[in-house]
Amino acid sequence: MLKIGDLILPVPVMLAPMAGITDLPFRLITRKFGAPLAFTEMIDARAISHREKRTSRMLSSEPDDTPLGVQLLSSDEKYLIKALDVIGEHQFDLIDLNAACPTPKITRKGKGAALLQEPRKLGQMLKTLVQYSPAPVTVKIRTGWDADSINAREVALRAEEGGVRALFIHGRTKAQGYAGTVDYRVIREVKEALTIPVIASGDNLSVHSVKKMFDETGCDGVAIARGALGNPWIFRDVSSLFRHDPLPPRPDIDEKIAVIKAHLDLTISYYGEERGVGIFRKFFVWYTRGLKGTKPLRDKAFRTHTRAHLTAVVDELRTLQNRETGERRD
Repeated sequence: MLKIGDLILPVPVMLAPMAGITDLPFRLITRKFGAPLAFTEMIDARAISHREKRTSRMLSSEPDDTPLGVQLLSSDEKYLIKALDVIGEHQFDLIDLNAACPTPKITRKGKGAALLQEPRKLGQMLKTLVQYSPAPVTVKIRTGWDADSINAREVALRAEEGGVRALFIHGRTKAQGYAGTVDYRVIREVKEALTIPVIASGDNLSVHSVKKMFDETGCDGVAIARGALGNPWIFRDVSSLFRHDPLPPRPDIDEKIAVIKAHLDLTISYYGEERGVGIFRKFFVWYTRGLKGTKPLRDKAFRTHTRAHLTAVVDELRTLQNRETGERRD
């Protein structure tokens, strides 16, 4: 169990925010497999304050998509406050400030992981966010800017002083991006320094790696990002771990195809057929990752433009996998 403010999660695991990925259709799929908490995609506070159409869609949700957090990106308190006026029109359970995104186009503007270089400014931004927020505030950080400036502990203490109710930490520096190894030691140092919950992320790709994260860091919870791509079953598996139940069997091809089609239908219903098919192609690649002989199908999927054509490609996946299974048995 994990408690963040008044929010209580039955298992200490959640879907992390991912730009261009954690939209409503994807969140609904992960909910079916037990994700107890999810976040919207990272959204720029300035875009929210201007009520841009695309941004308004990113804030949308529905009753099956709760509890839900929204992650904000900003380097300016003025736009944070304005964004909160819009966010207050929705029912979010947490508001998270991103101080972790390593993308150069973000950090060049002083946002995301660039805030790690200004702990005092970040602390003040969080105090302002806490003061005006209609929901509990959290923050996501990294271990530091680079190997020569590991300052996660200092940043985390300032965040706690600012009034945040939990802290998320990705176990890499900004310079590492998503490469290299996760620094469990720094996460543990942060956990030992704080009294608020610490949620760890970075390479939580399987039940084994999630267990290692808890064992190595003593963290209070984990956020799953890339581990959920093409594998929403990871939430079911991790929940079994914490309930001390046997791990469920891996999904067979029929179950996998049923989930792929359900996800495709949700995406088309949300975006419309043309845009929905275009958005879903990358998910098809993730769902077929690790399946032998699927490269031609992936290539074919990226040439589709209609629900019927993409569904036909998905059906070919069953034929291909049944043939592969038969050949292995022979």
